[in-house]
Amino acid sequence: MKITTEKTIVGFIGLGVMGRSMAGHILAAGFDLHVYNRTPSKAADLVGKGAVLEASVTDLARVSDIIISIVGFPKDVEEVFLGKGGVLENAKPGSIVIDMTTSDPALAVTLFDKGRAKKIHVLDAPVSGGDLGAKNATLSIMVGGEEWVFEAAFSVLEIMGKNIVYQGKAGAGQHTKMANQIAIAAGMVAVCESLAYAAKAGLDPKTVLKSIGQGAAGSWSLNNLGPRIIKKDDQPGFFIKHFIKDMGIAADSSKEMGLETPGLDLALSLYRKMANKGLENDGTQALYKLFE
Repeated sequence: MKITTEKTIVGFIGLGVMGRSMAGHILAAGFDLHVYNRTPSKAADLVGKGAVLEASVTDLARVSDIIISIVGFPKDVEEVFLGKGGVLENAKPGSIVIDMTTSDPALAVTLFDKGRAKKIHVLDAPVSGGDLGAKNATLSIMVGGEEWVFEAAFSVLEIMGKNIVYQGKAGAGQHTKMANQIAIAAGMVAVCESLAYAAKAGLDPKTVLKSIGQGAAGSWSLNNLGPRIIKKDDQPGFFIKHFIKDMGIAADSSKEMGLETPGLDLALSLYRKMANKGLENDGTQALYKLFE
């Protein structure tokens, strides 16, 4: 498939914290954009700029040449792709489907296999970078599937991200995202402990952050979420409930491979405490509340 803004229709499913910005970049690049969201009102700003709101996944799949999705949970992915009226039942042969949800690697393989049987080309392409990465089109995108399909879709992926890497066969993108989430999980615990220690020692956390954020301790989480912690800004760049979902997938995959992950297990237990307190819709940086 030759992808051009003049002839290619892009369908986008899921206009949440990240999806709305990602779809907006595609529209701004000049593509004919069709969108679907379970809550139609979230599409209003995109429709105002020229996007077409479809009434169902079925309608979107039937008109689109490239279909991109970023929804909440693996069960949502299954519903969108495999459910009655779903994408794989209605997409045109030869179309490219890119699921950017962080989901189960095994499900990614299932989508690939079922898509191939219908001559639909499926990529798993989860992202990292949160709401800021989505807004600034600087997401890291990890891609699994056939390499030629990745190369064909690259011009669309680069509209949304800067670090776009082909990882291998179907499911490889999701496995890479699990590695990413494992690294972040223990790191977020460390960020919260570090800033709690600074506060207990009577230090100015902003000044501490100036020093440690530029040294060996520096990380994306420390430098981007540390300031939000200091401001007591719990608004989600990434929801706690979605992080728990990701860590749960990573933990299950690790067990299947016989890998022990004590850092991941600790982080998951702490975030589950947050959810039990009714804070599952806060941003991941709200973990700091356990240390105050």
